Amino acid sequence: MAASFMAQFGGALVANGWPILPIQPGTKKPGRYRSGFWSDYPDWPRHATRATTENELAIWREWPDAGVGIVCGTVVAVDIDLEVPELASAIEELARERLGDTPLRRIGRAPKRLLVYRATEPFRGIRRAPLEILGEGQQFVAHAIHPDTGRPYDWPNGPPADRDLSDLPVVERAAVEAFLDEAIAMLPDEVKPARLSVGRSIGDGISTSREGTREAIAAALAYVPNADLAYDDWIRVGLALKGALGDDGTDLFVAWSAQSGKDEPDFTEKTWAGLKPERIGAGTIYRLGLDAGWKPEPALVLDGATPRRETHPAAAMLAKVQADPRKGLAPEPPIQLTMPDGLVGELTEYMVSTARRPQPLLSLGASLCAIGALMGRRFRTESNLRSNLYVVGIADSGSGKNHSREIINELFLEAGLVEYLGGNKIASGAGLLSALYRQPALLLQLDEFGMFLSAAADRRRSPRHITEILDNMTELYTAAGGVYFGAEYANRDGKNERRDINQPCLCVYGTTTPVHFWSALKEANVVDGSLARFLIMETEEDYPEEIVDRGIRSAPSGLLDQMRRVAMGGASTAGNLAGLGSGLSTGVEPVTVPMASAAKEVFRSLGADVTRQLREARGTTRTAVLARIAENAAKLALIVAVGRDPERPRIEAGDAHWAISLTQHCSRRTMLAVDRHVADNDNERHRKRVLEIIRTAGGGGLTKSELVRKTQFLPRRDRDDVLADLAETGCIAVRMVPSATKPAAVFVATEAGAG
Repeated sequence: MAASFMAQFGGALVANGWPILPIQPGTKKPGRYRSGFWSDYPDWPRHATRATTENELAIWREWPDAGVGIVCGTVVAVDIDLEVPELASAIEELARERLGDTPLRRIGRAPKRLLVYRATEPFRGIRRAPLEILGEGQQFVAHAIHPDTGRPYDWPNGPPADRDLSDLPVVERAAVEAFLDEAIAMLPDEVKPARLSVGRSIGDGISTSREGTREAIAAALAYVPNADLAYDDWIRVGLALKGALGDDGTDLFVAWSAQSGKDEPDFTEKTWAGLKPERIGAGTIYRLGLDAGWKPEPALVLDGATPRRETHPAAAMLAKVQADPRKGLAPEPPIQLTMPDGLVGELTEYMVSTARRPQPLLSLGASLCAIGALMGRRFRTESNLRSNLYVVGIADSGSGKNHSREIINELFLEAGLVEYLGGNKIASGAGLLSALYRQPALLLQLDEFGMFLSAAADRRRSPRHITEILDNMTELYTAAGGVYFGAEYANRDGKNERRDINQPCLCVYGTTTPVHFWSALKEANVVDGSLARFLIMETEEDYPEEIVDRGIRSAPSGLLDQMRRVAMGGASTAGNLAGLGSGLSTGVEPVTVPMASAAKEVFRSLGADVTRQLREARGTTRTAVLARIAENAAKLALIVAVGRDPERPRIEAGDAHWAISLTQHCSRRTMLAVDRHVADNDNERHRKRVLEIIRTAGGGGLTKSELVRKTQFLPRRDRDDVLADLAETGCIAVRMVPSATKPAAVFVATEAGAG
């Protein structure tokens, strides 16, 4: 086993005077290894006040995959968290000019970088996002695998272990603050830290008295954001709050300050005690609250220096406040689901009419896949597209998503078409190819598809025979119009012969829950196009009304006969079903289904629209999904046309409109879900999952205690980091609302977080 980073670098670092600590593998956090497991290391800051002992170093060297962190205090780091290379380089150059030409420069995920210095006297860190000075109470990773890149942190000019700590340039807090002011001024507005804006005049009839009422101040402060504000803005709110309420506002300031991820309670209380407001008070708090969307209740008294009265003292100003800062959001509207005529509509209707919990959209997805498999290798479009489809039906547990799969199994059995049904599970990539070699037109219906996908998409943990399933599915999707050439083996002894499949038509209908499906995917599945090949059909009603009297059923003979006609390519249902067998020997010449000129015009218009969207989405994960819209729509139109008339099929304009509408709906929902759920590392996955929990709570938001209960999958420190990041990026707002004891923090998704 390769030596850990701690074993490689720990000894030299300690010998050269560096304060170090162990880092958990795959994270940026200090950790401890006990009883065979890594866990958080809550009291790691003690390593800032003393040297690492030989005994500690000996223990840490034995911990598996232990990374190395450097504790700040005497050590100071300039963290340049910028993704624009030219801008990051300019800030680095400024730091070297103002603070000294340090030899230590660390790269984690380029172009972001970190410069290391030494303090004459330790001081607390300063955050002016996207720049940060790491100081007392903080640490940074020196040697580990970066959780985002999967590669070790890089020190282009040599690691800290090669240098004595005393060799670094020395900095003081005043110089660091001056550097930050100059650096922030260089940044474009869109990347500067959040700041509060207070007008010179509050006007519009609101009282200019410094004194406010506790009820009104608490209500307004609940809307004032504190997403790691600049220090000056933090102080301004403290001064205004103290000017409005005096020391009675202590608990409000402490609670408001605690919303920030960089809050230190002792420092906050010490700062509050030293605040001496002169000409600032309630008016500033009210103005900030109103600007952020606060709408005072009419009976609320604002001026603490005047007797209470019934009329609102700021009626004129309040008339200008927008009714709701979230108003105007346009969520994806529910699909207006219509069923086409012919076999697609009739099969779907039979599923819906026999279900205890009807799921029309999921039933439609199952019907399309079933008919696509039956007509496989028999029909094609004029552009040689086939009827092979991959559909995922997503609904919560107990919602009735299994019913359509049961109906397909029953109908295929009664119609004598069971050869078209594959197994309920796929054991390996080779097993999938063997099944298709025996029956080149095949329907696979997979339950718990999210769990299967989780294993098939995890190339780091899953064995190759599992990950090959998804690889083969991706290749087979594009090989339906030609020959799929099998793998070559070194030993061709009859068992390991190459197996080629002529015009394979694999249709897959999987069902899963949303949590299992989206948590299984990584960004790579979107970029490489494997996700884009699936039509994602997520129900808009997880728990429809249960129809309890539905149970025993009998399939209509006409429905069974239509299925047989499609499987025969429109020929008579008498005799054996052609096209069953294996490999190249079952090659057939498919019927080319013509497309009406009006339908062609519809698809031409779609092509132009998709091209425009692709250009607008260039460089994003959305392009892979957009690029498949026209292809999937053409396949759906083909299936509808053949299902309506397998003897003389023709794609009409109505088929095109219907297929495009359904495909575009699925694509929009998929792209929205990718933005909300799909992540390529645990940090991003946790961030998106927490935001989704807050988002689904609606406008009322979640209290801290409610959020903690719903995010038990995260340690406290990780949860706090995620919330701080969401607040800093404007995805959530934190409001203080009155309660029976003291104001409670409520987390609400903002318009930025609703996308």
